Amino acid sequence: MVEMVTRPYAAAFEKHALANPDVLCLSADLTSSCEIDGFRDRHPEQFLSLGMAEQNMLSFAGGLGLAGYRPFIHTFGVFLYRRPYDQLMASVAYPRRKVRLMGFLPGVTTPGGMTHQAIEDISIMRSIPNMTILETGDASEVESICEAADSIDGPVYCRVLRGQVPRLFDSPIKVGEMRLLSDGDDVLVVTAGITTEEAMRASDALKQAGVSIRHLHLHTIKPFDAKALLDHIGSVKKGVITLENHVIAGGIGSLVAETMADAGVGKKLIRLGLKDTYAHGGSRPYLMRHYGLDALALVQGVDQLLGMPTGVSEQDLDAVRVEAVHSTAKAEGL
Repeated sequence: MVEMVTRPYAAAFEKHALANPDVLCLSADLTSSCEIDGFRDRHPEQFLSLGMAEQNMLSFAGGLGLAGYRPFIHTFGVFLYRRPYDQLMASVAYPRRKVRLMGFLPGVTTPGGMTHQAIEDISIMRSIPNMTILETGDASEVESICEAADSIDGPVYCRVLRGQVPRLFDSPIKVGEMRLLSDGDDVLVVTAGITTEEAMRASDALKQAGVSIRHLHLHTIKPFDAKALLDHIGSVKKGVITLENHVIAGGIGSLVAETMADAGVGKKLIRLGLKDTYAHGGSRPYLMRHYGLDALALVQGVDQLLGMPTGVSEQDLDAVRVEAVHSTAKAEGL
């Protein structure tokens, strides 16, 4: 049974901030929702509440960066780029300030609907010069996200998981690298964040059905190691499938497609994710099933890529479930 870790970010940030006095904790009225309420209470000298004013917060953080501090901004991902886009560009990205943008509730990890679901954040952040993008996929990556982000000489946007998070890996994030989770030669599957766990379930079931899956997990989305990806693509016979907690335009699917096109690779590519739609409110498992982001969607993608059914059923996938469907830590909600 996989280990479930409760609120790994809270402990990780506190440990990192106490070891680095020039790290400041900024909140935009979502302190407990971003697991920094304990830090606020215990270390008020390193905590700043900027209120529900994200445009001011981004400019203020840019000023802190200019003064030599390393501000960690905590809010939901959507509020780090939709409202304060101009301040993000002019005060943070353009001058390459060491501002760490910790974005919670990536994609469909909240039932809050379109106002709270960051479904296009990767596509926007990828297009911003000087911006690094990291995404957490398990407890080990959440525990190492602060140190990883703080190693970057410039702004960093992080998609952070909260609440009860499964431990899938035994090593921290190494910026710029990718994890090879299974080493097959039929189909390459590329995932990040919460879709990695779904792909792990599907890969095990597909293996039993005779389909060999090579599975790559991305925690560093920008900068991206195109050469490493191309080597993996060259190692599979049938093609590539991407599965992401994001719209397929501009996200990981686009990243892989661009890499293949630039290199003249003619293998098949199937991009799974949100397809030109906003997600409505609902539980994470429901939304992942409804919008085709889960293990079953990946199996159906493999069927399509191979042009024949693998015979893997929903019951087969349930037999290799990594995480319980519902979190006792109430990770969903606001």
